[in-house]
Amino acid sequence: MKYEVMYQGAFALLKVKLDRGETVKAESGAMVSMSPSIEVSGTTDGGIMRGLGRMLSGETFFFQELSAARGSGEVLLAPSSVGDIQAVELDGSYKLLVQKDGFLAGTSGIEVSTKMQNLSRGLLSGEGFFIVEISGRGTVFLSSFGAIHAINLGAGEEVVVDNGHLVAWPDYMNYTIEKASKGWMNSLKSGEGLVCRFRGEGVVLIQSRNPKGFGGWLKKLLPGGGGGGGFL
Repeated sequence: MKYEVMYQGAFALLKVKLDRGETVKAESGAMVSMSPSIEVSGTTDGGIMRGLGRMLSGETFFFQELSAARGSGEVLLAPSSVGDIQAVELDGSYKLLVQKDGFLAGTSGIEVSTKMQNLSRGLLSGEGFFIVEISGRGTVFLSSFGAIHAINLGAGEEVVVDNGHLVAWPDYMNYTIEKASKGWMNSLKSGEGLVCRFRGEGVVLIQSRNPKGFGGWLKKLLPGGGGGGGFL
C-alpha cells in the first residue's frame, strides 16, 4: 500500500493507493472520494464491546473499511476538523496513546481500542477516563487540530504540554498531570489550568491549536456570546 499526505498544514488530505485485495480502515465519514473498484463497508473492528469502548473514548462506534475488491484503486481521506495528518509506523513493540478524535485511518494490521486512565488522570485530564489505544503492526494516520509538531525527548529529558495540545505519545513514556502553576489560582489566572509533564525517552506529538480554546474564541464572536459584537 502506498500513501501520500497532501496539502500538509491546515487542510491536509490523505491519498491511499490500494492494490487488489488490500484494505484500509478509517474513521466513519472520512472518505472524500474513491475509485469505482473500491468497496466501502461499516465494521466494528473487534466486535461490539470494542466499539462501545471506542465510544467511551470519544471515537465513533463504526469504522469504514475500504477494500480494493475489484482491482487496484485510490482513496482520498480527510478528518472532519481543520488540521494536519501524520503517519506513524508501528512495529508491534509498543502501543500508541491518542487523544480523542486523533485517529483517522490505519492499515489492516492496526488495532484501535481504548485504555482506561486511573481515577486522578481521568478527572484531571479533561479527556475522561478512556483514551484511544492503537496497537499492532502497520501504519496509523493521525489527525490534529492545526499543524502537528514532534517533540523528541532523550532519556531523562522532560517537557510540559498543555492538555488541549496533545495528539499522541507512546505508552512506555512516563507522564503526570499537574497544575500549570504552583497554586490553583495562579493556574486559572494564567489561562493554562492543567498540563502534562512527560519524561523521555520518546516522542510526543502535539497540535498547534487547542480545540477548546478555539471554541471559546468562536463563541465570543457569535451573537449572544458575550463578546460585544458579531463577525462585523
